[in-house]
Formats: sequence, structure tokens, C-alpha cells
Amino acid sequence: MAAKFIIFAACVATALAQYSAPAYKPAYSAPAYSAPKAYAPEPAYAPTPYNFEYSVNDPHTYDVHSQSEYSDGNGYVKGSYSLVEADGSIRTVEYTADDYNGFNAVVKNEGGYKAPSYSAPSYSAPAYKPAYSAPAYSAPAYKPAYSAPAYSAPAYSAPAYSAPAYKPAYKPAY
Repeated sequence: MAAKFIIFAACVATALAQYSAPAYKPAYSAPAYSAPKAYAPEPAYAPTPYNFEYSVNDPHTYDVHSQSEYSDGNGYVKGSYSLVEADGSIRTVEYTADDYNGFNAVVKNEGGYKAPSYSAPSYSAPAYKPAYSAPAYSAPAYKPAYSAPAYSAPAYSAPAYSAPAYKPAYKPAY
């Protein structure tokens, strides 16, 4: 069987040896790439100034706020917004922003309620007496409403086992 396989492999090898591999010639030439261009600056557009404002006054949700803003189109922005806080005060923020100074804001709070002032009590160490006294009462005595049940040990006899009736005889295997 091995001889047949060797003869078959030899026949295949001689048949393939007669034909040479085809020479590869591409149908087109390799693409030519140009060097990348240097950085091109972003095109300059005409300044686009804007101005907007809006306000919301919703009596159902108590949402009250507004904003207005102005831009000259060259990087300078000026605006303000305001809102009503939960305590009824009005917070107003006025801001400006430009390329040189960055963003600057001024915050103002108006109205609302004032928090109560608190002053710490003054104590003198030797004459300190607490403003309260501990309550005078005695803890109630515990009296159970029922007596604890009495349990006796279970009554049973120990099991009696008889010796096994079968005794295997040991026989060595050698």
C-alpha cells in the first residue's frame, strides 16, 4: 500500500513540474501619492452677532426664570439670567465673556426670608447648672402573667442489639 502511495505522489510531482508558474504582471501601475499639504487655516467667516431672551412664569410649578444674552459676533458675550429660589429669593447672575478675560459672573441674591440668628449660651464653669432636671421615676417591677411550664425527661429504654449471626471466614488469597 505504501508503494502505491509513493508511486502516485511521484506521478503528481512530475506532472506539476512540467508547467511553470505564470509570471504576474499587474494590469495597472501603483498609485502615486502626493505629500500631504501643510496646515490650512480655517476659512474666516463674517461675524454673526446675535441677541436673544426668554422668560418662564409657571404658576402651577412655581417655575420662574428668565435669560437674555447679546454677542457682537467677535467673541464678546454679555448676558444675565435670574430665577426664583425655593425660599422666595431672586438670584440674578450677570456675566460677560471674551477671548481675553474669559468668563466673569456677578451673582446677586435679593429678598427671601432671613434665617433665625443663633447665639451660643454662655456658661461659667463653677456655677454651671443644667436648665433641665432628670425625671424622677422608678422602673416598673416585672411580674410574669403565667408560670413557666415544667418538663420531665423523656421516658424510653435503651435499644437492645444482638450480636450478628454471620461471621465471614478470612481466607488469604496467596
